[in-house]
Amino acid sequence: MESGRIIQAAGVDFRVCQRGDEPRAVFLHGFGTDLHTWDGLWDSMGNTLPALRYDLRGFGQSVAREEGGFTHAGDLLCLLDTVGLDAIDLVGVSMGGSIALNFTLEHPQRVRRLVLISPGLVAWEWSDEWQSLWQPIVEHARAGALQAARRLWWEHPLFASTRRSPGGPALFESIMRFAGDQWVEDRHRPLYPDVERIYQLGTPTLLLTGGRDMADFRLIAELLEASAGNMRRIDHAERGHLLHLEDPATCAAEILSFLEDGAIPATGPR
Repeated sequence: MESGRIIQAAGVDFRVCQRGDEPRAVFLHGFGTDLHTWDGLWDSMGNTLPALRYDLRGFGQSVAREEGGFTHAGDLLCLLDTVGLDAIDLVGVSMGGSIALNFTLEHPQRVRRLVLISPGLVAWEWSDEWQSLWQPIVEHARAGALQAARRLWWEHPLFASTRRSPGGPALFESIMRFAGDQWVEDRHRPLYPDVERIYQLGTPTLLLTGGRDMADFRLIAELLEASAGNMRRIDHAERGHLLHLEDPATCAAEILSFLEDGAIPATGPR
């Protein structure tokens, strides 16, 4: 059974969904989505993994009660302390992956195993291609044309393969729910680039990537694979950025196998 509730931590009313009395894993969603991005994956996992997922600050139904600067990793630390979880398995996708990695680098004693799905990197220097696609979205949002901004985000090349997959409708619905506040004003505090300390990552890590992802994320994956000391990678050649939406059953099997014993499933790299 899964239960939903609001947890007050770090000056935020966090919307949380939990499976099991003592969660072992925490799941972090990507930009412009919410905790429902994990619906298909959680269905595929069944009841085998006690876990917690939540809407990041400013996304979904998590609402900040106080204004001011923050970090997502700081929010996660406060949330874990409030719930009483000392050490967890941590799973993050895209922006959620960058948060998960940043948290693990800052608090390695709190993370047993780490799963990164097409992760970004904190303070990554985005390519000219990425910037040329991102800037029109921000300009529309700041001009008050949020629906047009959402439409541009939905049509972004990042989601090309996801739009054609069974997970496409779920992605569309989540983007259309997105308030878009972060396009207008993002209160997240600036952080030093994590690319400079990837080599410090010693936590057992599973990296899941798609061969059809955009160049920035492919480069990030290559840097992670080359620099981290205890990382295993599965690259799905025919998938794109959001593996958990495009093929939730396979993604769930790989995550569960890794979290149970650290093993790569028999399907292996692709």
